[in-house]
Amino acid sequence: VTAKTAFLFILPQYNVSVPTADGELVQYHYGLKDLVTILFYIFIAIILHAVVQEYALDKINRRLHLSKVKHSKFNESGQLVAFHLTSVIWCLYVVVTEGYISNPRSLWENYPHVYLPFQVKFFYLCQLAYWLHALPELYFQKVRKEEIPRQLRCIALYLVHITGAYLLNLTRLGLILLLLQYLAEFFFHMARLVYFTDENNEKLFNVWAVVFVVTRLFTLTLYILVIGFGLPRVENQPLDPERGNFFSFLFNNILFRMSVLLLVCLFQASVMWRFIHFQLRRWREYWNEQSSRKRAASAKQQAKPLKRDSGYHENGVVKAENGTSPRTKKLKS
Repeated sequence: VTAKTAFLFILPQYNVSVPTADGELVQYHYGLKDLVTILFYIFIAIILHAVVQEYALDKINRRLHLSKVKHSKFNESGQLVAFHLTSVIWCLYVVVTEGYISNPRSLWENYPHVYLPFQVKFFYLCQLAYWLHALPELYFQKVRKEEIPRQLRCIALYLVHITGAYLLNLTRLGLILLLLQYLAEFFFHMARLVYFTDENNEKLFNVWAVVFVVTRLFTLTLYILVIGFGLPRVENQPLDPERGNFFSFLFNNILFRMSVLLLVCLFQASVMWRFIHFQLRRWREYWNEQSSRKRAASAKQQAKPLKRDSGYHENGVVKAENGTSPRTKKLKS
């Protein structure tokens, strides 16, 4: 009796047998029961969060003796490094095994993608559970009030994008975009961890800058490829929410398609502008620090008095060149 209830919490629901050329394939679609599964994995995420904090981050913090501000940022970056690394490896495995990278046309062919493989649906449920668990963690981690609005914006953006891709049957495109986003975020938070351990080591920030620009270019290219060229080629179908068809009839309208691409380009341009502004400020601070160090070193050298000796030292006494002492002798009367 309890097994059916337990499966409701642990395993994805709404499985359907889809006939294929090789037989039947079990796939899944979404529904309200997914909320129960997400709730269960929220508690799992809270437990894993506490394990990483207790057995890894706290031990490192005791050795580094960081300030309160750096301590909070170190914990945030440490948790996100573990999450992003796990998500990148998992997402890369999913997109490779499902053939989304080797066959880019699968991102828009046969839209809407109502039925999902087990690993795709489970990945989305775990992603939603993690970002929902981040809300109570703001209280558990005692995050400063100044940091709460920034973290709430980040959590809200991830939840909106992941939920939108899941409910609007754009899961294949969402997987590739999450892979690119998590890859850039992993390098950023890894660079912050290295910086907190050694403030003179900022090389990993340069690596993050290159990865960030490359991922933005791939993201913009992917949007143009799927929205501008892929989805308009899908067979024109009427709006049918029950079948999961939300967009195919809209993307055949060139005005709607160009409007969406314009919004995407403007959003990516704003992200790049913030990135460039951040890099310019960082380089300005670096060069100001270097110039102040040079001025301090030159002022220190100028402040040193120059000692000039007329001879050489022998047994602590200054001797003249002919070996006699430069001190004047008293004449005996």
